Order: sequence, then C-alpha cells, then structure tokens
Amino acid sequence: MESTTTTVARRSRLGGIDPLILGLLVALLVLVAFIGIQKPTVFFHPKNLLNIGQAITLIGLVALAQTVVIIMGGLDLSVGSVVGLVSIFTALAMRDNDNLVLGITIGLGVGLVAGLINGLLITTGRLEPVIATLGTLAVYRGAAFMLTNGAPIGIMNDVFNKIGSGRGLGIPVPVIILVVVMVVYHIFLTMTRYGRNVYIIGGNAVAARLSGININSYKLAIYGLCGFTAALAGLVLTARSNAGQPNSGTGLELESITAAVLGGTVLSGGKGTVLGTMLGVLILGVLNNGMILLGVNQFYQFVAKGVLLILAVLIQRWLARG
Repeated sequence: MESTTTTVARRSRLGGIDPLILGLLVALLVLVAFIGIQKPTVFFHPKNLLNIGQAITLIGLVALAQTVVIIMGGLDLSVGSVVGLVSIFTALAMRDNDNLVLGITIGLGVGLVAGLINGLLITTGRLEPVIATLGTLAVYRGAAFMLTNGAPIGIMNDVFNKIGSGRGLGIPVPVIILVVVMVVYHIFLTMTRYGRNVYIIGGNAVAARLSGININSYKLAIYGLCGFTAALAGLVLTARSNAGQPNSGTGLELESITAAVLGGTVLSGGKGTVLGTMLGVLILGVLNNGMILLGVNQFYQFVAKGVLLILAVLIQRWLARG
C-alpha cells in the first residue's frame, strides 16, 4: 500500500490534487471531446445525457459496493446475479400482493442475505473470494431462471415504477439514489473507524488481526453491504423496466470491477476511493454510450471493456513499480 508521505509528496507537486484523479478527469474530458466531435448533435442532446446518467446508476451502485470489497482485499463476482435474483423476488412479491413496501423490503432482504452467504462461504467455509462468488454467481442466476422458467414478470405499480423513471426537482430518481449512496460510502470510508479498519485489513491483514480487529466479522459485514447495495441496483433496474427479469444485471460484475480498478482501487487491497471509482464509472458510461452512438458492433464493445480492465491493471502495476 502506498505510504502517506509518498501520496502527500505527489499531491504537493500538483497543488494538492491527486494525480490519479487529475488523470481520470483528463481522460474523461478527452473521451467526451472525441465522441462529441464525432456525434455533436446526438451526444450532447439532453435526452442522451439523461440516458448516460440513468445507465451509470446501475454501474455506479455495484461499483461502489465492489470498491469497498476490493479495498478489504476481497472480490465479488456475483453482484450481477444478485441484481437478477433481487429483480425476480421483488416482482414475485408485488405480483401476488401489490404492496410497495413489501416488495422493496423483500428485494433488499434478498440482496442482504445473498451477500451474507458470500461472506459466510469466505469466512466460515474458508473459500477464496473468487471461488466463492464465482459459485454463487451461477447459483443466484440459476435460481432466478428456475423461479420464472426464464420468463419476465410484469409489475403494474406506478409508485414503484417512478423509482426507475421518475424525477425529483428535475433530477432522475436513480441519479438521486446513486448520489445519496455515493455520499454515504464516502463518509463510511473516510470518516468512520469502521471504514479506516477496512483499509487496514486490505493493506495488511496480519497487522489488522494483531491489532485486535475481528477480520471475519468485517468480511461478513462488508459482503452483506455489497449484496444490499446490489439489491438497490436491482430495484432501480426492475422499476425502470416495469418487470422482474432473470437476466437482469448480466455483465455488471465485469463493469463494476473495471470501474473500480480504473478509478484507482488496487486489486490487492488497501487502496481506493469513492471519487476515483465514480470517475471510472463516468468514463465507462460515456464509453458505452459513445460506442453505441458510433455504431460499434456489440461484440467489439465486450472486447473494449475487457481491454480497458487489463490496461487499468497494467497501469496500476507500472505505477506501483515506479
């Protein structure tokens, strides 16, 4: 983990600005400029900017959750499947009983339980995070399909649908939800002892254990938090589409990891910020939107996202050696 002295020294040379954040801002501006020059009328149209805002909500929510897990030294490959499972359980609850509170409560509860199961497999089962969450990725996705035989479940509740498409003070509700969660995560990581301990665990688990930190309790809680946040994304996606769909959230695991790593979260743990992750989310969201506007084949879009993740990790390794 980078020392505080080194970080301060680097920031002082740039007037107190973190060079990583500055680099991400420059990259985002270059990307916006490139796409804007190619498709100025369409890209900068308010409707398209709104689409970008709504699209990054899902990536942003799961990326924030992924960031905390990675900082702690873990990884969660099941977040996309949790989104799909939450979508189905929420739809089932509201189909049989058109009760908004019940549907939301069940959805959030399913996400929390799914996250806690991941945590238990890692702490009590002593499985590696990659193996544990790779397994639950398949289990949760399979369960979602089994519960519906692969068919979507419609939801006819106007209040619930506004969670995905409504506006408050002219701002889309999903964007408001993302901003609130972002602020909560930032406060949690930077202003609480619990958040600081997460960094300590990720930076040096042995030192954390010797200092009296109950690492297993932290892991269980953080994976539960990750599942709960993924459930929020599942509710937003379900409300936007007016239906519970078993394939909801497919690919979010890759996008969440890419956004977090692109934003400076180190896969080995101990380092990462909410601001960095959100800039990574914006870059990924603008890139996704730009490739669609430019007519890039969907297969090439998958390649681009994979290459972006690889480049982000390679740059991290290069900077660490420097």
